[in-house]
Amino acid sequence: MIITRGFSLTNFVIASSAFCFQVCVLYPWHHRLDEEFQHLKAEHLRLLKEGEDDRLKELRSIRELLELRNTKTT
Repeated sequence: MIITRGFSLTNFVIASSAFCFQVCVLYPWHHRLDEEFQHLKAEHLRLLKEGEDDRLKELRSIRELLELRNTKTT
């Protein structure tokens, strides 16, 4: 009976300390990581949009040069 109670108390202490660690350390850290991930995602989308705009400008200038060249040859 004493041994079983000792195991029960040991199990309770381990489970309680694990729960406290999750609540006090991992949970706030999870929110911090989530905020940083959302910031990183927004930055990535901004860079993709910026790169797309740069490619579109380059393609437009190439198109204008080709049209100008075609008008000179005809």
